[in-house]
Amino acid sequence: MKKIPHTFTIVFALILLAAVSTWFIPAGEFMRETVTVQNADGTTSSRQIVKNDSFHFVERSPQTWQVFSALFDGFVDKADIIIFILMVGGAFNILNNSRSIEVGVMAFLRKVLKLNRYKLFRRLGVENIIITLIMIMFSLFGAVFGMSEETIAFVIIFIPLAISMGYDSIVGVCMCYVAAHVGFAGAMLNPFTIGIAQGIADIPIFSGLEYRFLCWILLTVIGIAFVLWYANRVKRHPEKSPTYKLDNYWRQRSEEQHQNPVTYATPKVAWILFALLLIVMGVCAFTMPTTTVSVGGGEAALPLMPILAALFLVTGVVTLRKSVHFFILDIMLFTICFLIVGVLGYGWYVKEISALFLAMGICSGIADKQSADDIAKLFLAGCKDILSAALVVGLASGIIFILQDGKIIDTLLYGLTRSLAETGEVASVGAMYVFQTLLNLIMPSGSAKAALTMPIMAQFSDLIGVSRQTAVLAFQFGDGFTNMITPTSGVLIAVLGVAKIPYATWVKWAWKFILALIGIGFLLLLPTMFIHFPGF
Repeated sequence: MKKIPHTFTIVFALILLAAVSTWFIPAGEFMRETVTVQNADGTTSSRQIVKNDSFHFVERSPQTWQVFSALFDGFVDKADIIIFILMVGGAFNILNNSRSIEVGVMAFLRKVLKLNRYKLFRRLGVENIIITLIMIMFSLFGAVFGMSEETIAFVIIFIPLAISMGYDSIVGVCMCYVAAHVGFAGAMLNPFTIGIAQGIADIPIFSGLEYRFLCWILLTVIGIAFVLWYANRVKRHPEKSPTYKLDNYWRQRSEEQHQNPVTYATPKVAWILFALLLIVMGVCAFTMPTTTVSVGGGEAALPLMPILAALFLVTGVVTLRKSVHFFILDIMLFTICFLIVGVLGYGWYVKEISALFLAMGICSGIADKQSADDIAKLFLAGCKDILSAALVVGLASGIIFILQDGKIIDTLLYGLTRSLAETGEVASVGAMYVFQTLLNLIMPSGSAKAALTMPIMAQFSDLIGVSRQTAVLAFQFGDGFTNMITPTSGVLIAVLGVAKIPYATWVKWAWKFILALIGIGFLLLLPTMFIHFPGF
């Protein structure tokens, strides 16, 4: 069997390839201007966009020794994601040491498997229901507020769940990461892609919602159906899983935990921690009685902090009376709740989310009666375990710096857009979609890509008689699907690092699925050209 190269080897080879291309592809640049655009929340902000007909060739800037400095630039550029990965890895190692996730997964499975007594659930398959519900939830998160980086933290939770149900680590990744990115691609209200692209294209923010909702439903159903098919195949024949041997890490980890029986008890310090957390939540509820949640173009003022504080009072007492393990799981659940509230209501990003997970880890250690030194050691051990995943994010980001410093990204963009002008209407939309898809392989940032391409694509769609909404949809699909396979995506590389899945193994498994989604995306573009949908 041919040995699969290490992820670091593959990414560095791509950096070298990018550097070589700067010697042969002519350097060029677009002129840019600063404009004021409407944001998803109704406010305005300044953004740089490309000037029409402003492309010009410039002096070459071939890259040589920069293949090494690109690594440094990549680490600096993705420092927030790298630190986020380390903090989440350290925090979850503290939580995992308490064995709370193991206790929670086993308790969940025992309760769910009882549903097999009922004929309907037995025919549907309880495990299938679990996978379906989790994927719908994460797909909705991706569609509504563009969940992406946040899925890194959930991989650590869902892989053990998938393994315990008889599946593999790929199913665990699909339950959260793939589901969120399928939703991201078929988003209805994602402010980071649709909101920015529509603002630049000068069309109403989140218009065309009805057709996008249909697209989201279809893509989510297809994603779930594929994962269920694969999951059942793996369950019948575990050896057919491409990660069968690699998953020994997760199986051994589970076996080691099972060999040591869990002692169910609740130390006094957990009750003290509960009281302190309740006071903190009470203060938050008093100082922030309402939270303005922004979803799409609409807003709603809701008493979320008081509700969470009241719920924590009830669930905290109930879980503490059972065992400290369930109380720690309760802390994790409310961490997720505060994450959602923070993202939707207060504009949180990786800095605030990192701090939230760090607090979760420290609270988990305190509740588990760990000393300060032990908590610190567990945190560092978790960082060490996930360090390779964090470093490869910076390595992958180096590809972008080589292409930018070599001044060939704009040249590639210019050449592709010129080729679109010589095709028919349907072919032009298809070419526009292919262009956005290919561009996403080297520029996975949706907001940056929107600022770069939409000024051109919006006016190009006018010239060929196609709705600007269709151009935005082509951008949306092109930006979404290949996020799950491009080596320049820091989130993908981080998720695979956490899951212990080599990049080459993932590509070998995922490429047919991604290709099918790309094809479906093109088919979903066609009706917008012949049927008048609201907003199109």
